[in-house]
Formats: sequence, structure tokens, C-alpha cells
Amino acid sequence: MLLIYVVSVIDMRESENNRVSQSFAKGALIMTICMVIVKIMGAFFKIPLAKILGGEGMGYFNSAYSLYNPIYAFATAGLPIAIARMVSGDVARKRFKDVKKIHKISIPMFILTGTLGMLIMLVGSFMYARITKAPGVLYSIFMLAPTVLFSCLISIYKGYYEGLSNMAPTATSEIVEAVGKVVFGLGLSYGVVACGMNEYYAKGTVFGKACYTEEMARSATLPFASAGAVLGITLGAVAGYLYIYGKYKMTGDKITLEEIENSPESRPTKKLIRMLLEISVPIGLGAIIMNFAGIVDSVLIQRRLNDIMMTNPNALLNVYHGLIPLEIVERQTTHIFLSGCFGYMSTITMLIPAITQGIAISAMPSVTTVWVQGDRKKIKQTIQSIFKITTLISVPAGLGLSFLSYPIMDLIYGSIGKGTQPCEIYIAAHIMTVAGIATIFSSISTPLCNMLQAVGRVDLPVKLLTIGVIIKVLLNYSLVGIPEINIQGASVGTLVCYLFVCLMALYYLCVETKIRPDFKSIIIKPLISSGCCAIAAYASQGLLSRIVSYKIATILSIIIAVVVYIATLLLTKTLNRDDFKMLPKGDKILMLLEKYNLV
Repeated sequence: MLLIYVVSVIDMRESENNRVSQSFAKGALIMTICMVIVKIMGAFFKIPLAKILGGEGMGYFNSAYSLYNPIYAFATAGLPIAIARMVSGDVARKRFKDVKKIHKISIPMFILTGTLGMLIMLVGSFMYARITKAPGVLYSIFMLAPTVLFSCLISIYKGYYEGLSNMAPTATSEIVEAVGKVVFGLGLSYGVVACGMNEYYAKGTVFGKACYTEEMARSATLPFASAGAVLGITLGAVAGYLYIYGKYKMTGDKITLEEIENSPESRPTKKLIRMLLEISVPIGLGAIIMNFAGIVDSVLIQRRLNDIMMTNPNALLNVYHGLIPLEIVERQTTHIFLSGCFGYMSTITMLIPAITQGIAISAMPSVTTVWVQGDRKKIKQTIQSIFKITTLISVPAGLGLSFLSYPIMDLIYGSIGKGTQPCEIYIAAHIMTVAGIATIFSSISTPLCNMLQAVGRVDLPVKLLTIGVIIKVLLNYSLVGIPEINIQGASVGTLVCYLFVCLMALYYLCVETKIRPDFKSIIIKPLISSGCCAIAAYASQGLLSRIVSYKIATILSIIIAVVVYIATLLLTKTLNRDDFKMLPKGDKILMLLEKYNLV
């Protein structure tokens, strides 16, 4: 409660009497900073958690999340985005009575879908455990199921505040949730392992089950330790809900009585519900499809890996030359272990899409507002700004992850796999070589799809994502089943899927808005600068690792790459005056750069 109070004080800097309405730049900055903080907290959670659980335990953890994601997408069904779009459109039209009514009718909708989603997850957990051949995942699923409900309760207020162009409550609730996850999740997971091992040393059992070796005992604790970590995530969601609910009760939405009195009469409740469903269902279907692809991937990948181990184990084991521990092979959990290695990599690569997701959240109300107003110049400027910011972040980051895959994994997970070879690190780093490139397109796809939804084409993203998922599933099934490729085929499927979605979404955005963006400014120049950045990182890491320690060389190479990237952006004049004006203290930065003719 103290944490919630402190964060709420930081977040309540707006005037007591005036409604906050942030520009796209400010909203995007708030959400980007929030996502960075949340992902850093996520790293503080998952990296120590990986050390506690190891590859097998992370397999249980990731498997539970693969079931959660599509059910959560079903429970929310695109409602937060639909609410944000309708609220921002009605605010632009001064229809404040409709704004109030939209919020009111969203409450029972979220409670109903959240409760239903939680029950589906609980009931479906038994079939999921049988299909994945991982009965130990049940405990994690049971602990994670309530998160569906509390995430829906949080969404009641997230979509509403985002539609009002006030990103601060959403951002702060995300941070509260992340802090709660770290504190509770790590504490519970570590406590479960310690408790189980203490019982083994005292009685030779782990939670009542006889164990004959220390390795067997540790393995027996992992399903319960994963469940403890997942329970921490649920408690974090509870904390996030308590914060945002308290925020709304204390400060409201700042819509004045005068604005309500001067507003046109609200539309009938049935009409507003129908409008919400017309927008949310296609959006929700897109989210469900992508998240369902996650559960299909998890099931399909683990089944295909298990099939290889049943029919041709030597072919797969020879790929990794002894990197997979013998006890994992003997327990027939190699498929769970490799899935856990994929999870190590995902912890790093998911940072970039999370940042651009913050941009996408802020983009929705901004593009909707200028689209409703019909100002073509502002529409073009807003779309170009969103796309350029996205590429400036995602392209160098994705190339960096690919070029420095092993150094980055070693820097972050350096204490894992101590011994003759770094087991999980090596496997995860090899996967990230391709996954880093895939991250670029997955990061760009979300803002593009959100902009399509903002201009009224809510149907297009779901169609594009459906085709993308079909491509992904077919490629994954084919490639993962090849012993020499195995788990690494999943990254190829992801890459091709999101490349297709990005290209088609950009094409249709240009068609729908009848705007031709400046591709030289938003794609070609950022790509050139990013290429120089990646080459500088790779070359400097290779040279410096001969002089200083491997980890220090990695840190220095990242710093050098950032300097080269900024310098190349300035030399190619990728950033224009409008871009700098969007930054904090942008006018002062602009004056300094103009002095040296760098803009």
C-alpha cells in the first residue's frame, strides 16, 4: 500500500481542476519510459528466476503463459482499444455524455469476460497439460488463472484514460504491477525451492515424494517453484488494480460539469454497446489469433521436439554436443528444457516490442483525433512521426540483438551453465541470432496495426494476422521437426510471419489514408544508421574482447554502437526539426544542432 501511495503522488502532477490531455509526443514518451521500466523490472524478475528454475523450470513457467495469453486476449476481446478509440473520437467531437456512458457500460463487460476467462483457463488446464506432456505445469496454471480477472479489471480504467489521452495512470499501474511481480514472485519461488530442498536433506522427500538424489529432489521442486513465481504475477496484478482503481476514485477523469452540460445527448446504450463490439471484436480476434498462435507454438514445438527424442534422439543431441544435461535426457524432459532456453531468449527480445507497444498505445487516440478532424497535413505528420520513432528504436535494437547475441546473453545470464560449457546461454544465443531480426518486424507491426484501427479499418489487422499466423504455424511445424534445426525453427516462422504483416499493413495504411510517406526519411535513413550501429557493435566487441574481459568488452561495444548510431543519424540528417521539437528540451537541442548545421 505504501508503494501504491508513493507512485500515485508521482503520477498526480496534473491540475486538480483541469483534465490532462497529452500530445502524442508526451504520451508516447510516458508509455515508452513506462515500458522500459517495466521490462527492466521484468529482467530483474526473469533473470534471477531463470537461475532459480533452470531450463526445465522455465519450461513450466513459459508453458503456463502460453495458455494464459490467448485466454487473456479472449477475455479483453479488444475492449480496451475499442474504448480508447471511441472515447478519443467522442472527446474530439465534444460528446462528453457519451464518454461517461462508455465507461459505465464497460465495467460489467470486463467483469463478465474476466470471470469467464479465468474459469476457461482453470478447466482447460488439464487438457493442456496432457497435450504438452507436462503435468507439472498444472500448478502454475492454477496460480496464474486469477490474473485474467484482475487484468480485465485494470483494463476498465486503462482504455478509458488512454482515450482521454492521459497515459500516466496506465503507465503507473504497469510499474506497480511489475514491482509486485518482482517482490512476490522471486520471494515465493526461492522460498519454495529452499523449503523443498530442506525437506529432502532432512527426510529424503520433497513435499511428501521420495527422492533418491539431489538432482531428482531439485527437479521435484521446480513445478511448485514455477507456481510460486506465477502467484507473484497474480499478486502484482492485484496491486496494479488497487492502484488504478484508487487513482480513479481519488481524481476521476476531470471532465467538468460544464463540458457535460454543453455536450449533445448521449446515444442509446444499445447503440454504444453495438459500436464497442463492432470495433472490439475484430481487434480482439487479431489479439486472440496471435496469442492462440503462441499456445499452438508451445504445444506444437514441444510435441515436435518430443517426437524427435522418441524417434531420432541422437540427431538432436548431436546438434548441441553435450550441452543438454544428461539428467534432462534421462527424465525425458528435453522438450521442456529447450522450450525454457527459448524463454531465456524471449526475455531479452520482448523488450523491444514492449517499447513500441507503448508508442502504439499513445498512437491510437492521437491518430483517431486527427482522422476525425480530417486535417490531412496533421494525419500525414502524425503517421510519419509514429512510424519513424518505431523504426528508430526497433531496427538498431533488433540488429544489435542479432549481431551480439552470444555476448548479450553471456552478459545477462553469465552465471547460468557454469562448468565446461554455458548450456542454456549457448542454445538461447544461437536462437537469438534469427530472433533479433524477427524482433524488428514484430516491433513495427503493432503501431502499424493500431494506426489502421485508428483510421477505421479494424478488420484489416485481424485478416493480416490470420494469414501471418498460418504461415508461422506451417513453418514452425516443418522446421522444428527437422532435428538439425529443432527449436531454432520457431524464430524463422516468427520472422516470416511479422515481415508479411508489416509489409501488408504499411501498404494498406497508405491506401486507406491516401498518404504517401517519405520512405527515405522513415525507412532508408534509419536502416543505414542502424546498419552502421550493428557493424560498429560487432567489430568493437570482437576487438575489445582481446584486450579486456568479455563482459566489459560487450558493455563498451554497446556504448560505442550508440555513439556511432547517434552520429550517423545526425550526419545523414535523419531527424528533422519536428522530430526534435517532440523531445523534452527539444528546442534547446535544436538550436545547438542548427548551429553546427546538423539538422
